[in-house]
Amino acid sequence: MSLDYQHTAAAEKQKNRQRNLLVLCTGNSARSIMAEAIFNHLWHRYFHAFSAGSRPTGQVNPLALERIGQFGLNPSVYRSKSWQEFTSPDSPEVDILLTVCDNAAREVCPLLPVDALHVHWGLTDPAAVAGGIEQARKAFAHCFETIRSRVEALSALPLDLYSNQRVAALMAQYAQGDAVQVSSPGAY
Repeated sequence: MSLDYQHTAAAEKQKNRQRNLLVLCTGNSARSIMAEAIFNHLWHRYFHAFSAGSRPTGQVNPLALERIGQFGLNPSVYRSKSWQEFTSPDSPEVDILLTVCDNAAREVCPLLPVDALHVHWGLTDPAAVAGGIEQARKAFAHCFETIRSRVEALSALPLDLYSNQRVAALMAQYAQGDAVQVSSPGAY
């Protein structure tokens, strides 16, 4: 069997299976939880999303759960958990690691010691917004809609035809606000 054939066969196998996406943040109480819910709802055909934090709060922010419920999903299934749950030998293999912490606020993004592609979506922490409940709800709505619009746009693409590397590159383009250019799936 030639090396070219082996590489092509491995790429095809990778393209045709459901990928595991881990959304990572510091507290795993807002942004990463909302992203997990959105990815699993809109990308369930392509991805199984998980979320975790480097220093989990142990409690999901009630406003994140409110947004998830308003999206028509069951908020009771989400919990704040440590990224260490994804480092054991029996944990799911992570294909793409998505960090959602905010570089502009000088948050330190945790990195998980796994062999996965890394994509960063810098999102302002809605839980850190000063003001009353209405300002907080607006911040959560803005964060949720930013994630939803990126995932929705990407879900319109034939992701099952793309390699993990191509999917990660497209995700990174959306984080920068670039229009995603769809090229021949055979090239990736």
